[in-house]
Amino acid sequence: MFNIKKDKGFIPNRRKVSKIICFSIIGFIFIFSIISMIVVKFIYDGQFPRYDRHDETITASLRYTDIQKEYPRRLVDFKSGDNRLQGYVYGESNDQGLIVVVHGLGGGADSYLPQIAYFVDQGWQVFAYDATGSFDSEGKTTKGFPQGLIDLDAALSHIDQQPQFNNLPILLFGHSWGGYAVTNILNFDHNISGVVSVSGVNSPLEIIMEQGKRMMGSFIYSQRPYLWLYQRMLFGDVASLSAVNGINESNIPVLIIHGTDDEMVEYNGSSIISKGDKITNPNVKAISISNQDRNGHNNLFRSENAIEYINIINAEYRKIYENYEQNIPYEVKQEFYSGIDRTLAQDLDLELMNEIQRFLLESLK
Repeated sequence: MFNIKKDKGFIPNRRKVSKIICFSIIGFIFIFSIISMIVVKFIYDGQFPRYDRHDETITASLRYTDIQKEYPRRLVDFKSGDNRLQGYVYGESNDQGLIVVVHGLGGGADSYLPQIAYFVDQGWQVFAYDATGSFDSEGKTTKGFPQGLIDLDAALSHIDQQPQFNNLPILLFGHSWGGYAVTNILNFDHNISGVVSVSGVNSPLEIIMEQGKRMMGSFIYSQRPYLWLYQRMLFGDVASLSAVNGINESNIPVLIIHGTDDEMVEYNGSSIISKGDKITNPNVKAISISNQDRNGHNNLFRSENAIEYINIINAEYRKIYENYEQNIPYEVKQEFYSGIDRTLAQDLDLELMNEIQRFLLESLK
């Protein structure tokens, strides 16, 4: 018989190798996590800078000076966290109700002057404001999607303290960032009669993942835990709220409007309208805008006349752009935009606005 000796070092060596592999994996995860958090912070913060007022001499947007005689407003201010926000009250002689207008990311309250004027003409008072880090409000940055919700909560709390609004039903109208805020606020305890959300986002993480995928491809999925964690660090529980949950728990009338070719908030992606099968609130109505000329993110409100006019001025601007070899002097830009009919360029689609008006009135019944 052979006398086979056991290799006493075999088992301990295998354990040693296992420990090395285990520590290597832990080390890799740790380093990957540190790098990921740094990358996430850099990219996330970069998506939410401060947005000051646009140079009104080189844009086709409606300016308040264009309509101030017909639509006087009163300036107000209120605090949201450490920042003081600028607010505006229109149509103070109207008593049908108060519509709170919540703007989109990159703009301010004045970006929605055509809609505000329409609502005032229909007999509503309007309360609009510049969110944190936007236009005339304080804030070094816009911080993130949840900040829009925090600001709206602060605005409604301010409104609740103003005697002039005590007997007015409160309705909300928001677009994009604002469309997210006016639906997610239904997770809070405010007395709201109706909500109109246009091009709205369901939750902050969904839109960040959607935009991140455009930048980083499928690699963004490996960053999901760190994006979730960073938002929680910035905003706490507010970051985890969703429009669907607020809509379902409130049973408040909600009108959801979205363009089928939205290039910013994907119709079948992070949008609220894509979650229709999860919405149980019987008082919800959804409208999909499929018209080829105005089914995007920012052109939903434009009339056919506005679209035709914009196409004309865009063609003229393109000629100037080519003549100056893609470097148009500032004075030439000013001269070009001084000749634009801003009212026509921002002319509203009355069919859509009248649909919104009917919904708002029905919400009061």
